[in-house]
Formats: sequence, C-alpha cells, structure tokens
Amino acid sequence: MTSKRLLIVAHVPSPNTLRLRDALRDSAAAENIEGVEVIVKTPFETEPADVLAAGALILGTTENLGYMSGALKDFFDRCYYPCLEQTQGLPYALYIRAGQDGTGTKRAVESIAGGLRWRAVQEPLILRGEWREDFVQQVRDLGTAMAAGLEVGVF
Repeated sequence: MTSKRLLIVAHVPSPNTLRLRDALRDSAAAENIEGVEVIVKTPFETEPADVLAAGALILGTTENLGYMSGALKDFFDRCYYPCLEQTQGLPYALYIRAGQDGTGTKRAVESIAGGLRWRAVQEPLILRGEWREDFVQQVRDLGTAMAAGLEVGVF
C-alpha cells in the first residue's frame, strides 16, 4: 500500500503545548489508520521539501501578541516561495493555543495559507483561555480526522 504523508508542524514552547502536539501525533498514527505516515517537526525543523512531500498538513501554533508564533512565521517565510506553485490545494488544518481569543492568529495563518492556495479542510481549532484538559481530546479528534481523511482519500 502506498503511504500518504501527514505532516504536523507544531510550535511547542511549553509542557502543555508539547502534550497537545504529542496527543495529535498519537491519534494520527493510531493502529486503525493504515497507509498514512505521520511526520512531526517543529516549524524551525521543517523544510520546503517536507511540505512538498506531504499529502496533508496540520499546523499548530501559540497565540503570541495576537499573532502566530515567530517559529510558525519563520516556517512560512522559508517555505512560501519554494512551495507556492507546487502545493496549491494542499489540505490543511490549524490549531491555536490561545491565551486570549486567537482571532488575529487565525486571520494571519489563513491569509498566508490562502496566498499559498492551500485548502482548509476544517474550521481552525482555537483552544482559548486558561488551560483545560479537554484541549488534549480536541487535538486528538483533529489528528484522527485528518489521518482518516487522508487514508480514505477524502482530500
């Protein structure tokens, strides 16, 4: 079976954001999902070649001063032009760990992803306010949905 690649690019500056990223990874790589290879990288580690090889992408960022993390912005700065013409239509999802409301972060990421002509396959998941344990289950659900969608060819 040909493996499809799900790339997770997540900024993890704290123990809780690391928990979110790990829960996302574990759910996407679950045993019941077949034919999907899950690759996990930080924004600083991700190269254009990683994006070019992906069948779908999940972006994870913190809200920093009403904007995406500098790490995710660096990822976009390095990958935008090398990927612009070759990744149009790339299915992606976004989750934001937002101390406030996350709207500025959402708008910024959607603007860049729109310029790349990537295709959002679900509404951004915004984990707002103080830390809650149910955030972990929400990203698990996101990982499962993205991997399953890639597995069955929904996107």
